[in-house]
Amino acid sequence: MNIISHTMGEVQIGEVTSDKLIIETAEDGLDLLGNLYYQGFDSIIIHEENITPSFFDLKTGIAGEILQKFSNYRIRLAIIGNFEKYPGKSIQDFITESNRSGRVNFVSSVSEALERLSRRH
Repeated sequence: MNIISHTMGEVQIGEVTSDKLIIETAEDGLDLLGNLYYQGFDSIIIHEENITPSFFDLKTGIAGEILQKFSNYRIRLAIIGNFEKYPGKSIQDFITESNRSGRVNFVSSVSEALERLSRRH
């Protein structure tokens, strides 16, 4: 796992990159959050291919559990990927609502993630 540091104004954003899964369980998400939080990052970018596909099946509860932790710590998150492959209404509604609130963003590129995360909420 590598962390690329981006500074956007006063916002410190950590982009996590890897050639393998980083988040397979809710505990993995919390570990990642804690690791980057204590390194001083305000926001985190992670790529969809580094997250278990179970995250995108809302019935598993993994997404809700992880995103609640991000909310509790006031750490913003951007997940980069192509989310059209998840056609279910509940996941699409979840993505739409998350993007509206701005705490968690589902985006298609690093540049879009940086732009969204650099806005203060």
